[in-house]
Amino acid sequence: MSKLLSEIAQEKSIRYFLISFTDLFGVQRAKLVPAVSIDNMAVNGAGFAGFAAWLDMTPADPDVLAIPDPTSLLQLPWEPEVAWMSADLYTMDGRPIEQTPRLVLKRVLQQAEDLGYSVRTGVECEYFLLNGEDNSISDLRDRQSKPCYDQQALMRRYEVIREICDAMLTFGWGAYQNDHEDANGQFEMNWMYADALVTADRHAFFKYMVKTIAEKHGLRATFMPKPFAHLTGNGCHTHLSVWDSTGKVNLFHEEQGELGLSTLAYQFIAGVLHSAEALCAFSNPTINSYKRINAAATTSGATWAPSTITYSGNNRTHAIRIPDAGRFEFRLADGAANPYLLPASLIAAGLDGIVQKRHPGLRYDNNSYTDPLPLNQVKHLPTNLLDALRCLKANTVFPDSLGEDLITAYLKLKHQQWNEYSSYITPWELENTLDC
Repeated sequence: MSKLLSEIAQEKSIRYFLISFTDLFGVQRAKLVPAVSIDNMAVNGAGFAGFAAWLDMTPADPDVLAIPDPTSLLQLPWEPEVAWMSADLYTMDGRPIEQTPRLVLKRVLQQAEDLGYSVRTGVECEYFLLNGEDNSISDLRDRQSKPCYDQQALMRRYEVIREICDAMLTFGWGAYQNDHEDANGQFEMNWMYADALVTADRHAFFKYMVKTIAEKHGLRATFMPKPFAHLTGNGCHTHLSVWDSTGKVNLFHEEQGELGLSTLAYQFIAGVLHSAEALCAFSNPTINSYKRINAAATTSGATWAPSTITYSGNNRTHAIRIPDAGRFEFRLADGAANPYLLPASLIAAGLDGIVQKRHPGLRYDNNSYTDPLPLNQVKHLPTNLLDALRCLKANTVFPDSLGEDLITAYLKLKHQQWNEYSSYITPWELENTLDC
């Protein structure tokens, strides 16, 4: 019999538990529960007003209950008397809230399991460290035009990076490298791939952890896709492989296959390419996301973000890169992507490719930045969120796999966000239109 959470709390000197869920916009919501009450909460859930989060609910709806997953428990290294757990949302009578992002991912993973597959993912989360006061680049000496991997700039932020990496090492995530990224003030930290749900929980916690530790050091961390027009934006490159149901055989790996990938892998890639325009609504979910993709060259000389719906070998200018045998990298997603809806939509699209036996078409190895392909040869990505939402509405793959409830709620809330943005009068409009 597994231990009660109260027993774990006593053993580890935990006084409080954060019961946390992620809403449709990727915002993490939580309640802080004292250890004396945690066993009851573990069974009956912590109550939330659904309208208070981005879930497409109303003030008239009954409370939703967040049931924590004890397997996701992480004791905060910087606040050891507190532990964090991800949670799933249910109604008062025990029915799942179908548009809960974590439940959507679990539903897609069950679809994969029904086909005899398990899915593993890894993510590369880029972020900026800014001044907490004015949101400028925090390191005034970080001014190179090509700052990527800069040793001096990396080590000037050693205390922050060390504290985050030490935490991941404590958790056993397999953290293995940290670097300064392509933009001034930008960093990336890498840990090992795992089961897709485990990675999603870690992704959600990582964003919380980075922001919290940055605040401890008087800084602000942001995963915003494109906070500075002249600098490279924040990507969330996702690596994916499909394994057998036992998790022992990588079904994407084929020694004699092109670039070490199997037919199954190419069918999966074909599914992702087939639904890529609609997938953008999840992988690039904000107004700002579309200033990162389809963008002009940055100060460093390249955006490192794709503009075409294409795949390649070890070539970072395409939406999908095949860096080595047995996996591929999805380079389209950005830092605002929901940790659960991103893998859910990516896996759903790929499974469709397998079931329909889709073919990915030609592999392109051109430099998309300096030698772009003709417009009539390849599909291009949506240029704004509204176009991506229209593509999602027209898509026939995602309603069946992700659920009609999720698609309906997501489109409604995102259209509201677009309309709010469209009603805002920008400084650019005043500068260029006031004299009309």
